Amino acid sequence: MRIVVLGAGLIGVTSAWFLAEDGHEVVVVDRQPGAARETSFANGGQISTSHAEPWANPSAPLKILKWLGREDAPLLWRLRADAAQWLWGLRFLRECTPARTRANIRAILALALDSRTRLKALRRDLGLEYDALTRGILHFYTDPAEFEHAIPQAALMREFGCERVVKTAAECLAIEPALADAQPSIVGGTYTEDDESGDAHRFTSALASRLEDRGVHFRYGQQVAGIDAAGGRVRAVRLANGEALAADAFVVALGSYTPLLLRPLGISLPVYPAKGYSITIPLAPETTAPAVSLTDDGAKLVFSRLGQRLRVAGTAEFTGYDTALNTPRIDALLRRTQQLLPRLAIDPATVEPWAGLRPATPTNVPLIGATRLSNLYVNTGHGTLGWTMAVGSASLLADLVAGKTPAIDPQAYALP
Repeated sequence: MRIVVLGAGLIGVTSAWFLAEDGHEVVVVDRQPGAARETSFANGGQISTSHAEPWANPSAPLKILKWLGREDAPLLWRLRADAAQWLWGLRFLRECTPARTRANIRAILALALDSRTRLKALRRDLGLEYDALTRGILHFYTDPAEFEHAIPQAALMREFGCERVVKTAAECLAIEPALADAQPSIVGGTYTEDDESGDAHRFTSALASRLEDRGVHFRYGQQVAGIDAAGGRVRAVRLANGEALAADAFVVALGSYTPLLLRPLGISLPVYPAKGYSITIPLAPETTAPAVSLTDDGAKLVFSRLGQRLRVAGTAEFTGYDTALNTPRIDALLRRTQQLLPRLAIDPATVEPWAGLRPATPTNVPLIGATRLSNLYVNTGHGTLGWTMAVGSASLLADLVAGKTPAIDPQAYALP
């Protein structure tokens, strides 16, 4: 078949890879001048199956109330006159029960574990270079109550196949000696040895280059104006330049912008943008910087070594489609980094700040599969775990397009 993929971010490019592997003729369309220039550009860098607990959990409502009005809060909800935001929030609260949290963890982990395995194979088979490190992910805690909460969560994840092992404070330091200055405040942690880290932008760009070598056509710098449908099928995608792209099937992988494009077709998706922030810090050759990817659970921040750079990312700001940098939130990332890793000797003038819109569902479970239009498919809603679930999501999507039986049950990711 001829298939048009809308979106050249991490999700769109990996989808294109598996579709091309199945022998389809693939065209990828994106408004940016290259691959992975928006949400995939400067994310936290973690392939983190151990981060499967969704935002919507029994402890979330009280935390969100406590954080209201704090500009440096890990999760900041800016109330807007936006029906989509309010409806998303109500659905989020509905998911905060123990039973729903457990079901969502199971769905997230099934896809994340499958994706991590497929990523390893893809890296091996293609020899992709993207500052990958396979030294695991260490979650550390500075709040005893948060650590106590993490112990049963780690046990639940082990039950579902993720080897997240509880560690003492001393064991955390042995895993990552760069935390020596933070040791007095660390009360414990969990470690997932098989998790990874790497530069999602570099990975996506490298994979897009391999696709071009195989004849996949990338239409960069092309704004999508709309989708023409009739008779229960999509006929063509309309570009802003007036061109219409016809195909046998269409995949929408536009992240947070997916619901905006599909709404005129009568397709409503529970996806809302959660703005995330990161800073990228250049490292001197002999600097003492983490080699193991870290998650600071109290501050909801991640730290990933990307060659001679340190990526610090996190927080979620629900403020619509605003992509402007919020200085207090960037400052909070830098301040926390300096507290934990004072030997980095950071020059603020060299720090690269970034913000991007992560497509979040109330469950944190992505939406992958067919819409009510027979040849229109969606791959979106991965929230903070796009890098973690991308390769598995793409494989699942390609299987559904081809009518194959996927390796994992697709029902948990089906569109509502």
